[in-house]
Amino acid sequence: MNIKPFRAYRYNNSTVDNAGDCIAPPYDVIDPDQQEKLYNQSPYNIARVIKGKSCDSDSDDNNVYTRAGGFISQWIQENVLKQDDADTIYVYAQDFQIDGTTFRRSGFIALGELQEYGGNIKPHEQTLAGPKADRLNLMRATGCQIGQIFMLYSDADKTVDAILAAATEGEKLLSFVDDDNVTHSLFAVTDPAQIATVQEVMSDKHVFIADGHHRYETSLNYMRETEMDSTKYRMMTFINTHNEGLVVLPTHRLVHSVDNFDTAKLLADMSENFDIARLAFADDIDKKERFKMMNEAMALDFQANNHAFGMYFADGAFYVATMKDEAVMDSQCPQMGSAWRKLDVAILHKLILEDYLGIDEAALTAQTNVKYIKDFGVATLNAIEKVDTGKAQALFFMNTTRADEVAEVAAQGDKMPQKSTFFHPKIYSGLTINAVNLK
Repeated sequence: MNIKPFRAYRYNNSTVDNAGDCIAPPYDVIDPDQQEKLYNQSPYNIARVIKGKSCDSDSDDNNVYTRAGGFISQWIQENVLKQDDADTIYVYAQDFQIDGTTFRRSGFIALGELQEYGGNIKPHEQTLAGPKADRLNLMRATGCQIGQIFMLYSDADKTVDAILAAATEGEKLLSFVDDDNVTHSLFAVTDPAQIATVQEVMSDKHVFIADGHHRYETSLNYMRETEMDSTKYRMMTFINTHNEGLVVLPTHRLVHSVDNFDTAKLLADMSENFDIARLAFADDIDKKERFKMMNEAMALDFQANNHAFGMYFADGAFYVATMKDEAVMDSQCPQMGSAWRKLDVAILHKLILEDYLGIDEAALTAQTNVKYIKDFGVATLNAIEKVDTGKAQALFFMNTTRADEVAEVAAQGDKMPQKSTFFHPKIYSGLTINAVNLK
């Protein structure tokens, strides 16, 4: 993978008071409430660019895209955004806690050479036309790369990680604590020798897109459209799969609106391919204990490389379903690679949701019968409550997808089912901006 340093446009602390107030989560996770909060947080928050508000009076000459381009131009003119003087690789560190354990995930932001899929760049998710058209319109209007693309690479020697760790002892360019109590910090590597070392380490690496497939394909389209040399490289965040802070959390499946849903029939059907343990409870205190037992059983299966799912139907019990023989996936999905067939999420989608409940890939894409629940905060407890109150019919609990599984599936040329990975925390937008065709 060819990478190179760049001179980013960054928020100028002397103008905006605190650059941290101006960054934002990726555009596709910003809901209306958070959009409003980010707008109020700072008049310069990058959400005004990546997730602008539409108006009833919008026209071809005045819309979310033209306003985004106007903000970028205005902020550069007013010194709100200032370009760095030196070629730089930026160190991005995120400090966070999960269940009382502290983690630091650190990576670096640099320009990566855009390539068609199949070379050194491996995707792992399907993309949709709508988001790509939206991001292309934004890039046309701003001439900038603003959101990050989250790239994974493997470096067991951690040569680059050592350079990044040393840089975090230096000047902090930005610091911000988000609503999830994640601390985002930005540092700089400007020493030519260190930059050359990073380039050398990365030169023979294959990289995998962990998050940002739409943004990557949009950049490819913009490169083809403009044929400008400046668009042949794309701003990316690179994180080593051996980094201790690389955490992948599961995404659970909340099932609803399935016609003629029958818990007893589903359990009977599943018994053909799964051993099913029932963890019954009598009251709310007992319920918490059985929920804990379910999670512990799933964790043991995960450690033993078994395929297991937790289940809840509001029938007075939690369940653990452990697959009897993964070879059944070979006959069910012979067209897919061996790594894909061993994914828990692929097994759940194919053998349970599709075969037993009739929720096919089209329904999953449209989210007609399934909502995706990220295993963070109180989201899981809220999902259980939805089943208890009849707003949903079932909740399937997932173990996490390992980072090496992502890499193996991508290396075999397959793409993972929707919402297979939940890399926590999200990589924020606005820390650095790469101008390729300023308007």
